[in-house]
Amino acid sequence: MHLTFLGTGGGAPSLQRNVTSIAFTRAQSGETWLFDCGEGTQLQFMRSSLKPGKVDRIFITHLHGDHIFGLPGLLTSRSMAGLTTPMTVYGPKGLKTFVETALSISGSYTDYPLTIVEIEAGWTLDDGAFRISAWPLSHPVECYGYRIEQHDKPGLLDAARLKAEGVPRGPWFQQLKQGECVTLEDGRVINGADYLGPATPGKKLAIFGDTAPTEAALHLAADVDLMVHETTLEAAMVEKANGRGHSTTLQAADLAKRAGAKRLIATHFSSRYLARDMSRLLAECQTIFPCTELASDLAVFTV
Repeated sequence: MHLTFLGTGGGAPSLQRNVTSIAFTRAQSGETWLFDCGEGTQLQFMRSSLKPGKVDRIFITHLHGDHIFGLPGLLTSRSMAGLTTPMTVYGPKGLKTFVETALSISGSYTDYPLTIVEIEAGWTLDDGAFRISAWPLSHPVECYGYRIEQHDKPGLLDAARLKAEGVPRGPWFQQLKQGECVTLEDGRVINGADYLGPATPGKKLAIFGDTAPTEAALHLAADVDLMVHETTLEAAMVEKANGRGHSTTLQAADLAKRAGAKRLIATHFSSRYLARDMSRLLAECQTIFPCTELASDLAVFTV
């Protein structure tokens, strides 16, 4: 699995970085889920190795422009490219009105099934491989962070033990691999769960929207393998950051430490910060949470 940062700036695009959009690509299928879609996301797609046709779900954290102004264009271009696969967009109340209004007054349309789901806090999706929950954050408008949990991978089936106990090979082995029960021709009932090795725990990620410190964040990021959090401003500007519903470097790092996260990727940097400033921001994070990395536009991180 990979995270590709299509934009890492906050508020407005700059010469250093585009505004927020993060692509989560699943390893086996190559399917991509997009988290936020700021202005210019389409161009960033063209500069990356991502394939727009693989995007089938978009999750919006909140309705500020630097997180959604690229959405109508991306949805429209998808039709112009001849893509016909369904698309589902998730986000706070008002998202449906925003998308439908933008498409309507611009004379745009989609040639594929488009579903817009206005979410509330709680479980948002479970597709059998991953489940996603939305957690409310502290920002001037309704805003969420998303927790992505991969289902545990079942342990390996002990075929040698089954053979030793006289269980013949057959199509029922697939059911046993899923931990299901099967009834053999001789009447024996075999419980697959009894023949499975230890399960491999699934990966867990937390992708935050914009937020000032909030206790809900501890639950959102609890024990995740990877946490993506905004660090809009440096530690010395804490009052300004929190007053506008944002966090500082030290606050993001402190949360990662308290939540038990394994890695922190900092993003959503104010346009006041130039390339020469980034090592200082990283150093601030690492004083509290050494396993911190800074995102940059088009950077790819392996989960």
